[in-house]
Amino acid sequence: MSELERLRLGAIPEGRRLLREQHGNLLRVAEYCQGNYLQVRADKRKALEETMALSTQSLASVAYQVSSVASAFLRLLDLGFFLVSHCPTCKSQTA
Repeated sequence: MSELERLRLGAIPEGRRLLREQHGNLLRVAEYCQGNYLQVRADKRKALEETMALSTQSLASVAYQVSSVASAFLRLLDLGFFLVSHCPTCKSQTA
């Protein structure tokens, strides 16, 4: 399987799937943090610190995943451009 096919059929769809999964994870983290903050009576500061830590970790995971998918997509575009620019029949059709 060529790199182009691997990206198109594997890495990019898998990255999209993981982003959808991260979306669900963010919703669960938000629900947990909200419930935790509302239940805590004594130490709201500790609950807030836990919320900030979980939010930071979750958003960092999403940022990493977005970066990975974007990099794979850019590589796919680069490979596609390279193939088109080195294809004699493609050049004659665009001229």
